Amino acid sequence: MKNPASASMTISGIRSLECSNCGKLYSHETIQTFATCCNVPLNAIYDLPFRDAQFINTALQTMWRYQPVLPVLNETNIVSLEEGFTPVSQLNKLSMHLGIHEIWLKDDAKNPTGSFKARGLSMGVSKAKELGIKKMVIPTAGNAGGALSAYCAKAEIEATVIMPRHTAETLKEECRMYGANLILLDGLIDTCGKMARSIAAETGAFDMSTMKEPYRLEGKKTLGYEIAEQFNWLLPDIIIYPAGGGTGLIGIWKAFKELLSMNLIKGILPKMVLVQSDQCSPMVHLFQEGKLPDSYAPQSSAAYGLAVPYPFATQMMLTVLRESNGIALTVSEKEMEDGIQQIAKAEGQLLSPEGAATFMAAKKLLQSQFIKEADKVLLVNTGSWYKYR
Repeated sequence: MKNPASASMTISGIRSLECSNCGKLYSHETIQTFATCCNVPLNAIYDLPFRDAQFINTALQTMWRYQPVLPVLNETNIVSLEEGFTPVSQLNKLSMHLGIHEIWLKDDAKNPTGSFKARGLSMGVSKAKELGIKKMVIPTAGNAGGALSAYCAKAEIEATVIMPRHTAETLKEECRMYGANLILLDGLIDTCGKMARSIAAETGAFDMSTMKEPYRLEGKKTLGYEIAEQFNWLLPDIIIYPAGGGTGLIGIWKAFKELLSMNLIKGILPKMVLVQSDQCSPMVHLFQEGKLPDSYAPQSSAAYGLAVPYPFATQMMLTVLRESNGIALTVSEKEMEDGIQQIAKAEGQLLSPEGAATFMAAKKLLQSQFIKEADKVLLVNTGSWYKYR
């Protein structure tokens, strides 16, 4: 299906989609899923003629301020609830307590629907509208389902959400409130993913599974653009990110590399840290051991977004860690709960379990001397504590 946008109305510098493994090109003007040549995610490739920050539309206080490096061709197709450009704040008390020079927080709980998923789903639904998609289905650990439901409601696209039965009631109810068809299953998100593929095959609904379509990544990469802009193009030394499917981690790094090609970043790129729950830590196993152990038995986590037992984009996440000289580690469920309370009492902010995991990871990395006292460390909070009740 051809994109209806005319060349005269084009606001994007997108050139093509590219296999993240072999580089084979795919058209961005037709509906795409993943790179079928290598069974890996697709990357959006742009013409980046910019040599300064003038391409940023500073009148917009949303992620759409970066339109020339985003894939939507016609701005009439943008489906927005004012997502992105979330605040960055310094955690002075925690910095002093740990003895780290600077700890900062990028708080994506301030997004519509209360999580960073708003970025990817705003982009994914906008492209679906542009490409004429009328029905969408998504497997979710929680927050992505609510975000898809909200954006599909605004776009008048039919949404089906498949969610683990043990997910918090708040996350279930918001899908229903937005008018989505909610299906609950026993198990984790991989079980939900199997049903999503079945529904897509049977009904023609487009499958929005993490990294199995090319545009949620482009929404998430705006995190990286915002971080660079908010830090005046001089990036933190270390960024700690709670990764399940890994779209945000990969997206931040993609943004930094695009900014490098535009000569906008000063200094060196940050070391990227991937943190997972010890209940479900496939990427930590793959990073440390090169494979999943024979005894691998993933379980649910209070951090719903980290309970992704078999992520699709494993090689892309490992590439980020390798290129950034980063590291992967786990925290326990108790450590996450303790972290929520420590941050709340010190800074007056209630983070999601995933966000608290980044702080507890910072404490461990300081002890192991991966983090030095002089470092500037950025934590990413991906969701609101209030949604996990």
